[in-house]
Amino acid sequence: MSRNTNKPAVQGAAPALDQFKYEIANELGISNYNSIDKGSLTSRQNGYVGGYMTRKLVQMGEQALMGGQTPQS
Repeated sequence: MSRNTNKPAVQGAAPALDQFKYEIANELGISNYNSIDKGSLTSRQNGYVGGYMTRKLVQMGEQALMGGQTPQS
């Protein structure tokens, strides 16, 4: 039974986050991340994808703040 309760803070953001995840995986050299079995990857490989996604999202938020844009809530 799956107990995943992760939900995007913004409704409708899930498809964009998925696309972002696939782009990050491709940048890290993991091709076809959307169609491969994630269980066949090491936890380190899967962790790299999530960690790099977080790093990029924080960078984007910081750039938005530096540019004078306010975060949308």
